[in-house]
Amino acid sequence: MARTVITFGTFDVFHVGHLKVIQRAAELGDRLVVGVSADELNLRKKDREPVFSEAERMAIVAALKPVDEVFLEESLELKRDYILKFSADVLVMGDDWEGRFDEFRDVCEVVYLPRTPAISTTALIEKISSAT
Repeated sequence: MARTVITFGTFDVFHVGHLKVIQRAAELGDRLVVGVSADELNLRKKDREPVFSEAERMAIVAALKPVDEVFLEESLELKRDYILKFSADVLVMGDDWEGRFDEFRDVCEVVYLPRTPAISTTALIEKISSAT
């Protein structure tokens, strides 16, 4: 039986850290579903609009070879609903979220992957902004 893995992210200013987490998530199953944070959700959780629109970010993620399906994540409170909707067997998140999604262990395996060291979207945006 195929194992479905689900992960979530903003994936703004796409970088190698994003690619690595997607590749590692895909290795945990047969099908990878990725939720891309809506512009409005990103504004609420990070207090800034993303550099690239949700449509652009979804197109970038959808074009990646390991990704089988992409959807728009509209609310952090709907994680359980998304897991159930896509029949996910595994939820993958970065280890900066360690423990925050353990409540979903009753419906799927929860895996926290280490982030790529010294890579941060926020730091990249600040570096680019200060160079102009």
